[in-house]
Amino acid sequence: MLCALGAAVCFGTATVLQAVAARAASAEGSTGGGAGGEAALLLRALRQWRYLAGLALDGLGFLLQIAALRSIPIYAVAAALASSLAVTGVVAARLLRVRLSGVEWAAVGVVCAGLAMLGLASGTEGDSEGPAALKWVMLAISVLVLLLGLFGGRWTGRGRALVLGSGAGCGFGVVEVSVRLIDSLAPSDLLTNPATYALLLGGGGAFLLLTSALQRGSVTTATAGMVIGETIGPALVGVVWLGDRTREGLAWLAILGFVIAVAGALALARFGEAPEVDEQA
Repeated sequence: MLCALGAAVCFGTATVLQAVAARAASAEGSTGGGAGGEAALLLRALRQWRYLAGLALDGLGFLLQIAALRSIPIYAVAAALASSLAVTGVVAARLLRVRLSGVEWAAVGVVCAGLAMLGLASGTEGDSEGPAALKWVMLAISVLVLLLGLFGGRWTGRGRALVLGSGAGCGFGVVEVSVRLIDSLAPSDLLTNPATYALLLGGGGAFLLLTSALQRGSVTTATAGMVIGETIGPALVGVVWLGDRTREGLAWLAILGFVIAVAGALALARFGEAPEVDEQA
């Protein structure tokens, strides 16, 4: 659980850095005649030092996430990762002088309470490998997420932010499940395991979608979609097919903690993007 919370701290801090960089990249494209869709936007963002620092934190967070997924159920890790929005809110309040309302500070406390319940109720990770087709299903979903990341940015309409955010959440959810479906790190086994490619494609597509969602449309809507996509689906897969369980007699506490933590994260959805700051900051 400490690894999962460490991952949330890394991801939450990275969000602040990446959001500012994504805005700068978007402004660069509009003033310099930049084009090329979401891939071009990502390339421009990669030239921003804040985005690179955010990626470094994302890398560290991913390693901590893997360690957590190898020790505790997916539902606990997913809820902890959703709490990264609380981290983002606190970091933005301290470093960028963003004002949190009383309700939002209460939401931070609610997230912490939900995670405490999950920590008490969570058992060990399930030992089931799931049906053989599950790896191929994850690969198929990851391909769809990647395609959405490459072409979804061209869509218009009020539902665009929700589609981009939900797609990013599904991609991150694929990563969570795929980590559990990789049972050997031997190179020959990795190359022949569909879950390996699902992890890479799902993660790449999710980053494309997240970069777009950070600077276009309603960030609150996009982030809410992402939180739901990366928590509920993977949690159900873990319980139904991978054998994740709670401590005996504490299933009710785990369910309550999961719902409370995710609800608190959704209340902080506006922190999926940090506000613009002066470039000299």
